[in-house]
Amino acid sequence: MEPGQEAPAMPEGAGRAECQVVDPVGLPMRATVNVVDEHGKSLVEGSTDTYGLFTAAVPAGDYHLTVACDGFQPRRVPARVAVGKRVSVGVIDLQTAPLPPTPAMGRWDIDPAHSSIRFTAGHIGRAEIHGRFNRFSGSLWVADRMRDSQIEVSIDTDSIDTGFPLRDDHLRSADFLNVATHPHMVFNGGDFVHRGGSTWVVTGVLDLHGVSRTVKLDTTYLGLCTGMEGESRASCRAVTELHREEFTLTWHQMLPRGIAAIGTTIKIALDIQVVQSPAYL
Repeated sequence: MEPGQEAPAMPEGAGRAECQVVDPVGLPMRATVNVVDEHGKSLVEGSTDTYGLFTAAVPAGDYHLTVACDGFQPRRVPARVAVGKRVSVGVIDLQTAPLPPTPAMGRWDIDPAHSSIRFTAGHIGRAEIHGRFNRFSGSLWVADRMRDSQIEVSIDTDSIDTGFPLRDDHLRSADFLNVATHPHMVFNGGDFVHRGGSTWVVTGVLDLHGVSRTVKLDTTYLGLCTGMEGESRASCRAVTELHREEFTLTWHQMLPRGIAAIGTTIKIALDIQVVQSPAYL
């Protein structure tokens, strides 16, 4: 609701719980707000608007507003709502969540057996095609300053797998990936920007189909663990979107009603585990 705009009329027996959410420097921010009653039941869940404002009509009673946003520490604030009243809990400032321990300096190698690279593409306007690449390799070189770290991932384009061999053969052909000429796609990342908590943006260059483009990976760092043989492991999830036409993957087939057989936007999801290279132990 924008400043100056009147709130809708309250239902009979209800009041309004309101707040504004700001970031550590006091700027309004998008966040999820949940109105929870005294028994722990969620009555209303929604998002703040452009100005960081949230309002919800609920029956009179005692509540907590729980506020959350990726990369920030959650907050829980009490609110007592009276019939016909607008109760504001004021400004809720979210602080950046602490940084989880990062991997030790040195080289970490991707473990393909515990990693996956998946993709989703639109199909005939509404349906989706889901697939994966079955062969890939790569390494992460962790620097003294995490932002200066480097990552390289090489994917065998021939390993594309959508579960339908005829379609996979077409995707390998010159109409799409042209694997005979371009057997690999390679991502080289060299800018790790911490966005708070476990969230990062990793920027790099993707070489695909003979074309190089800058790509940003929205990454969630899942932390460190020890493997079954005592080895050090780290894991993350990352997502991005590619527009295949930017990589000259321009094959089109239109259906009679003008609907594209395959969409141009490809969603990529990566689940990656890396293992510390023995040379750096």
